[in-house]
Formats: sequence, structure tokens, C-alpha cells
Amino acid sequence: MSSIPVISVVIPTYNRANDLKRALKSVQVQTFTNWEVLIVDNHSVDNTDQVVSDFNDSRIKLFKIHNNGVIAASRNVGIREASGEYIAFLDSDDWWKPEKLRLCLDALNAGADIVYHDLFLVKKSDQRFFWKKVTTRGLTRPVFDNLLTNGNCINNSSVVVKKILLTSIGGVSEDYDLIATEDYDCWLRIAKLTDKFTRIPNSLGYYWAGGGNISNPERTIANVDAIVLRYLDNKCMRHNGGANWIHYARGRAYYLLCNSEMAKKHLSNIGWFGTPVWIYIKSQWMLQLIKLAP
Repeated sequence: MSSIPVISVVIPTYNRANDLKRALKSVQVQTFTNWEVLIVDNHSVDNTDQVVSDFNDSRIKLFKIHNNGVIAASRNVGIREASGEYIAFLDSDDWWKPEKLRLCLDALNAGADIVYHDLFLVKKSDQRFFWKKVTTRGLTRPVFDNLLTNGNCINNSSVVVKKILLTSIGGVSEDYDLIATEDYDCWLRIAKLTDKFTRIPNSLGYYWAGGGNISNPERTIANVDAIVLRYLDNKCMRHNGGANWIHYARGRAYYLLCNSEMAKKHLSNIGWFGTPVWIYIKSQWMLQLIKLAP
């Protein structure tokens, strides 16, 4: 085996020692073994250091950073320190199936520049059966237009991408207004360089949704505003029926904030044509609930 890893797995973490242990175990049992793990810890005060030390695996490396609440800064440390040709992103509360890296590498060797896949949705720590998924979709070309028109469909913990692409775009954005959507912005910028995005039709990991995520309605609105500010002038934003995910995201966020007027304003802009069925149905349902509210 070459002493230079083919895949570098970047894991940012903060006070998630038990979750990190599960994530690392899932990497250690991969059927493809020529990897390294770069854990970038935001100076946790739990037993994160001990968890990493207990693995006693020279392929697992620990770095420290004060990221000031910007997870992208931690990811960028991992990217800079990575030795592999490919970067695999893994959040410390998510984990993979054993064949994940092998199947991703097969797709990359077949010509892809970036690969992704579905993840099983996990809401309870003792969950034993996994039916629901964080689903993805195949992307038509040009990929940039598809992503911008239809919204993000790529989960961070599913991605393996050529490191040179991340280097070419200057890494993951550390802008504060993109916190929680910096991954989407990253895929958009990569899509300006390549259309070679490949969806693997397998669920190759598990996404933890049982708490601790940083998303909230106010942040959602700020994120959407940031994406619109950066990309609104692109021609695909003016397609008939295009970018209805923006109205839906804003409308749903305002609905959750009990701001009925703003919710109605955005949800009413969502038409049937060119809109995914689930977005149209949910938007109409929220509009009906707003009408029925006292």
C-alpha cells in the first residue's frame, strides 16, 4: 500500500466525543483502506482528545482551531493539511456504511470529479430500523443552473471531491452570512468549473437529525438572502418556474416564525409549473393553514 493516502477524510468537531467515536469507527471499517482522517477540533472541553488517542491509528490525525463559530474554517484546515487526491467530508455526528469509500472511488475513477449519495435519516440514538432518507437527485447539465434553479440536493457527509477543485475555488467560504449553507455555495462554485457531478444510487451513510444542528428559521432566511445576493443575476433565476425553492424556503421560515404576511407573500409566488410536487403541495398546505388561522 502507498504511504500517501488516496482519500483524506475531513471531520470538524466540537464537544461531540461520543458521536465522533461512532464516525471514526465507520471510517476504520471501510473496505477501502488507503485513507487518512483529519479531525479539526474547535478546542472541545469533553473527552475528544482521549477518544482520538484510544483509536491508536496513525492514519487518524488531530488538529486544533478556534473557528469562532465558522465550521468552514475547520473544514479549510483539513483541506489544507490533506495529503490525498480526494477529500471526503464527514460531519462528526454522521457515519458511513463500510463500502462507502470504495464505491465513491469507483465513480471517481470512472470520470467523476465529485460524487454524492443518499443518507439514511436518524432521529433517535437507539434507532434500529432505517427507512427514511435524506434524498438526493441526479443533476442535469449545466449543473450550476440545475443547482441554482432547484436548490441544494447534496448532503455534506456524502461528498467525495477532487482536492484540486476545492483548492481552485479557495476552499469553503468562511463568510458569516453563509454559515449553515456554505456547502451549497461550495457546490455552486465547483459547478462553475466542472459538470462532472455523479450521484451514486445507494444510501451509503447515516445523517443524524436528533438535535444539535445549527439551522433555524432566522438563519434560513439569512442563508437564502446570501445565495440570492451572490447568484440572483444568473440567467437561470429568470426561467419560468425557476428557483421556487427560494420562495418556499423563505415562506416556510416565515411561517415557522408566525409571520403570516411574509409567509403568504412568498408561498403565493409558487406556481405549479416547474415546481417539484412536494414543494407545491407543502406550500399550498401552509397557505391553507394561514387562511384558517384566527
